[in-house]
Amino acid sequence: MNLYLTSGTKDFMEKLQQRYKDKGMILMHGGGQSLLLHETEAKSLFQTPRRYEVISSTGNLKDEGFFVCNNVTITDEGRPVFEHRFSSLNEEIESQPGFVAFRLLRPIGSDTYVIMTEWEEASDFDLWKNTSSYKNSHQMIDNKEFANSTTHIFSSAPYITTFIAKKEDSGER
Repeated sequence: MNLYLTSGTKDFMEKLQQRYKDKGMILMHGGGQSLLLHETEAKSLFQTPRRYEVISSTGNLKDEGFFVCNNVTITDEGRPVFEHRFSSLNEEIESQPGFVAFRLLRPIGSDTYVIMTEWEEASDFDLWKNTSSYKNSHQMIDNKEFANSTTHIFSSAPYITTFIAKKEDSGER
């Protein structure tokens, strides 16, 4: 399975989503940008996508929710260690209240992995951040678990981006 992301103005992303409305694309907004997500076995429909291979997943992404993307730049030699460590993250979070979906995304053509989770509400993610499950799952990133290892995992500091997806035609706010 592949996952493609593209970003642009809200109006342009809405038009693109409408053009491919039968493809199940998810439109989300956050951090002053709009992002369109397309998960498929097929090739990307976007002109300039960020391309990923889904290497671990649970749950179905929904077009309404709170998305958290932990962007982690990994060295080539660190990829196997990182993938092994985070491929089981879904087992740690799928029982959390408000959890919707998880994707571990291997970059195609770049070195920045994305650990994507979707939650019903931002408050559900905030609650999870205060659990031992979160602390255990993010120990490698937050505490630089492998800092003294001969294998250098990280090539730059990780960062988190958040987005909100909601149906525009639902009339709900």
